[in-house]
Amino acid sequence: MTRFIRPRLRKPLLRGIALLGIAGAWVIGSHTWEPAIVIAVVAVGQTVYRYTWAGEDTDESALQGSRADERQRQVGLRARALSGAVAIAAAYTGLVITLAVKRADAWPFAAMLAVTGFAYLLGLSSYGSGEPGPEDEVTAGHQTRSPASS
Repeated sequence: MTRFIRPRLRKPLLRGIALLGIAGAWVIGSHTWEPAIVIAVVAVGQTVYRYTWAGEDTDESALQGSRADERQRQVGLRARALSGAVAIAAAYTGLVITLAVKRADAWPFAAMLAVTGFAYLLGLSSYGSGEPGPEDEVTAGHQTRSPASS
């Protein structure tokens, strides 16, 4: 589906949809329209602003327009890794404090800790950590020859 959406529009549109989701949740949860209308207007305005910003020729606009180079992608990966570590630490801290104060309210922190911990383990298994693959076991301790040196 993302092939039909221009790369420059992908990230601004995703962020706009996320804000519209918050506006919809506000209406469902509180039955008042005024804050939801403000959030929706901000969502549309930010989407338009970020789309025009993505058309410029800077590092930030390359990130906004989904055309980042390898260095910029590495920075983005490190930032996401840091945010994941902070989320795990915040969930753990919230769980410990809530357990000390009122145990009945600890379940959101426990759920967040479980989700972030599971995502971390899933990332380790998906991106290579743990047991060596079958190709590693076959060549373990042996130097492989280059196909070009045959």
